Amino acid sequence: MTTPRFAGRHVAITGAANGIGRATALRFAQEGASLFLLDLEEGPLTATAEDCRGHGARVAIATGDLTRRNVVENAFATAGQIDILFNNVGQSARERSKPFHESDPDTWQFVINVSLLTTMLVSRQVVPGMRERGAGKIINMSTESAFYGDVGMVDYASAKMGVIGFTRSLARELAPHRVNVNAVAPGAIRTRAHDRLPKEVIDKVRSSVPMGFVAEPADVAGVVAFLATDDACYITGQTLLIDGGRWMI
Repeated sequence: MTTPRFAGRHVAITGAANGIGRATALRFAQEGASLFLLDLEEGPLTATAEDCRGHGARVAIATGDLTRRNVVENAFATAGQIDILFNNVGQSARERSKPFHESDPDTWQFVINVSLLTTMLVSRQVVPGMRERGAGKIINMSTESAFYGDVGMVDYASAKMGVIGFTRSLARELAPHRVNVNAVAPGAIRTRAHDRLPKEVIDKVRSSVPMGFVAEPADVAGVVAFLATDDACYITGQTLLIDGGRWMI
C-alpha cells in the first residue's frame, strides 16, 4: 500500500472548526497527518476533531481568541513540533461592513487583528523550530478581494493584502532554511458566510465566475494540501487564486 502523503507530519490549522478550516483538517487527516486544531468555537471544533479521528488521525485541540498573544503562546507551548501550518483564521466585517466613508475605525481594527495579526502571531510560534530543522511549510489564507477590491470591504482587502506582503517577505527570509511560505486566495466558496447571503447576491456572484459555479471548501483544501507536499518544494512566496478564473494574474 502507498504511504499516505502526510504520514509522520504534524499539522496546525487555525480556524479549524468550520468551512475551509474544517475541510482542510479532514483532508490532512485522510492523508495521514497528526493534527493540532485551533478555533474560538469549542463545540464545532470538537466535532471536527472527532471526525478527523474517525479517519485515524491523532488530534489535539485548543480553543480561544487567537487575536490575544497570551492565548496563542500558551496554546503552542504544548503543541510540540509543527511541520505544516495553515493560517486559516480570518473574518471580514460581515454585517458591520459599510462604505469606507461610513465605516467605523473600531471595525477596521477588529478585521486587521483577526485577519492579519493572528497570521503573524501564530507564524511566530512555529518559525524558530522550522528554521532550526531546515524544513517546514506555511500556508496563509488571503482572499480574491485583496486583488479585486470589492466595494464595502476596504478593511478586509487591506488586511488580506497585508497577508500577501507578509507571505512574500517571510518566504524570502526563510528560503535559505528550506521553509516554504505561500498563500491561497479563494473567491466564491460555499461557507457559512456565503450561505447567509441573499439568493440574488449569490446568483450575481456565480454569474461573475467564468467557470460558472461556487466552489466547495474541499476545493480549497486540495490546494492547501498540494502546497504542503514535497511536490511544491520549489514554490515559495506565491499566492494561488482559487476563484474559477474571476481574477487572473
